[in-house]
Amino acid sequence: MKYRIGNAPGCRGSLACVALICAMTSAAQEMSFDCVMEPRSTIELGSADEGILKDLFVERGDVVRRGQPLATLNDTEQRLQAERARIRSETDVGVRSARAEAEYRLREEERIADLYRDKLVPEREFEEARIERRLAELALQAAETEFEVAKVEHEQAKEKLARRSIKSPVNGVVVNITMGLGEYVHKQATVMTIAEIDPLNVEVFVPVDSYGTIATGSEAEVMPEEPIGGVYNAQVAVADKVFDAASRTFGVRLILPNPGFELPAGARCKVRFSRAAVHGVGLEGAQTVDPGLRR
Repeated sequence: MKYRIGNAPGCRGSLACVALICAMTSAAQEMSFDCVMEPRSTIELGSADEGILKDLFVERGDVVRRGQPLATLNDTEQRLQAERARIRSETDVGVRSARAEAEYRLREEERIADLYRDKLVPEREFEEARIERRLAELALQAAETEFEVAKVEHEQAKEKLARRSIKSPVNGVVVNITMGLGEYVHKQATVMTIAEIDPLNVEVFVPVDSYGTIATGSEAEVMPEEPIGGVYNAQVAVADKVFDAASRTFGVRLILPNPGFELPAGARCKVRFSRAAVHGVGLEGAQTVDPGLRR
């Protein structure tokens, strides 16, 4: 194993320095504190739209995934509007009709232009043919624009229909359901509460004497109390820069992955910071101990 001898004050490559580094490393391994595993977030889930609650697909305690439908509002009107918009967006009869008219007016203008060059029709008739051709081109442009607008309106109708469905924004568990079928849901109402438990936040308060020794991004071990037990790897996400003067501590938050939802939120635990969390005893870019010191 490699150590950065130069990080230890007063070290000059002696055997004493090796002993000092070992002592510092051992102390770092023993940095263990009480902690609590908490939800990443607690969401009071509402609806982006208003209406009568028609369906509930989950119950309290159910595990949910991001994007999973949880409930729907009455959506009969929105479905009809979406279907009408779909039909309009897929029907190009207006465009084809306007294009046929424009092509006919172009050929008519060319025919009258030939007659006009031969002095067989008056100038007024030639000008009328040019105007009719131009009006037909504008009508075609308008029809094409309307067709594109119909496609946008179809997407808008689908979005309005989707707003009638309430989906989970996170991976978590249903903590509480506060509204029942048939109730009117307004935009400020809470339909249910979801706790995000993948990942979990691990909150720990560390004595101010340890300030500067815990690096953001470093690894730590989290050990939940029984009957959960086990040892889990977490990563330091936040080390507060504001102390609590009364307790002479500062907060540290770790992120604990929980993909299988095996760990419950709210459990007490112990957190043990690894050697990599302690500045000055890191292994990155370390120097190899001189083999002569091993004698």
